[in-house]
Amino acid sequence: MTSTICPDAFLSPFAIEEAVTRALTEDFGRAGDVTSIATVPASLTGRAVVAAREAGVISGLPLVEAAFRKLDAGVKLTAHAYDGAAVAAGTVLMTVEGNARGLLGAERTALNFLSHLSGVATATSAFVRLIAGTKARVCCTRKTTPGLRALQKYAVRCGGGFNHRFGLDDAILIKDNHIAVAGGIKPVLTNARSVAGHLVKIEIEVDTLDQLREVLDAGLADVVLLDNMDLATLSSAVDLVAGRLITEASGGITHASAAAIAATGVDYLSSGAITHSSVNLDVGLDIAV
Repeated sequence: MTSTICPDAFLSPFAIEEAVTRALTEDFGRAGDVTSIATVPASLTGRAVVAAREAGVISGLPLVEAAFRKLDAGVKLTAHAYDGAAVAAGTVLMTVEGNARGLLGAERTALNFLSHLSGVATATSAFVRLIAGTKARVCCTRKTTPGLRALQKYAVRCGGGFNHRFGLDDAILIKDNHIAVAGGIKPVLTNARSVAGHLVKIEIEVDTLDQLREVLDAGLADVVLLDNMDLATLSSAVDLVAGRLITEASGGITHASAAAIAATGVDYLSSGAITHSSVNLDVGLDIAV
């Protein structure tokens, strides 16, 4: 089958394998799919159609493929869409032909991944449309479901968004509690810069314009996170930075507020809601008879 991976996103095959194996292990438990074993002959084959039941942006098809292949190595899959595609209600996404027990056993795992990740991609796409015409980009946060971070961040990319750091280990993000423990903005930035490698970015959170001025005076940060600022303060902050740092607005950003925040001139809007509060997209699988 042709690749279903979103061309503008990043997803390790190991992340797919690990997530699908864990999900199927959880579902099959100790005895396997007792319903299918009891009611479906082992040699029976079948054909199923995976379709979107509402309009949205698709993400998760590689996991659908992996789930079916895990139970039937010889399954035949035909993709009719790819991750990142905006589809209408009723769009057929994939046709699956293979062992009937395998189709039935993998169905829920495959749809759970596809529904959830497409929901994340669809929510992200809505943000992207709202800020079109500005220079701002939408990015995700670490407010992800434990064990699903790589998948959810992939879905954000499928929706046209961008990824923030993946974990605690790939960038330095200094929050208010780090500042408090270190004894202030200048000391915490000095400490961070003394150990940061040349490829490690340093971002620092500020709540006020006075804190922002301290950051700018120190000259040691790469990115500033403007946390929970009202529009007037946010606009003043962007003016103060004057392009010297990358600016990121954060804190309770919603579809209702996104456009106005982007219009202040910030570079990024970070939203935890696109991963932790997105609504699943309705997708389904039907056996073709």
